[in-house]
Parts: sequence; C-alpha cells; structure tokens
Amino acid sequence: MAQYAILLYADAVAGTGEEHDQHARDLQQAGVMVAAFALQSAETATTVSGDTVTDGPFVDAKEVIAGICIVEAADLDAALEIARNNPSARYGGSVEVRPVEGGVVVDRSV
Repeated sequence: MAQYAILLYADAVAGTGEEHDQHARDLQQAGVMVAAFALQSAETATTVSGDTVTDGPFVDAKEVIAGICIVEAADLDAALEIARNNPSARYGGSVEVRPVEGGVVVDRSV
C-alpha cells in the first residue's frame, strides 16, 4: 500500500473536535491511519526564510493548514475517498491529497 498525506485547510474549525476525533478513530479501526496532527492557529506560526525570522504564517490566506494526516491506501482513488469523509472537507474546508515520496520515522522507544 502507498502512503498519502492529507492536508487539511480551513478558514476556521471545520467540524467539531469530536467529529475529527471520531474520524481519526474510524481510520485507526480501518487500519489505514499512519499519523495525524492538528495544528494550532496560524497566528502561532513563525516563518524562517534564510536569516529572517517573522512572526506569523508565511502568507496571508483565507484558508490555512489546520492539520495533516498520513494514511495508507491502495491507490489515489482510495486516498481521495478517505479525504472526502474528513470533517474539514464536509464542512467547507479544503482537503489536499498528495502521495508521500519518502520519509523518516523515528523510533523513540529505544
């Protein structure tokens, strides 16, 4: 199975926290969830560009990245179906799906 990153964009909280938690539990029970993270608001962002450090997000935008989820799916169509069921997609936010090319998973249990 391939891995896909699902980037969640929202101009505000799209769906309730309980809906997002339930969606994550559903993905875990289906055996497709690799990892998921909710991000704090864009106002907490700090941008680094070369030697310049700026408080705030990289760009001013109506929709900002609200979270990221990594899932395993048979193909892009299966990943898109997972994304369609995300509360962010159902309540007016946008969801972007990208194949994961590679990465490193750190084993912190050692």
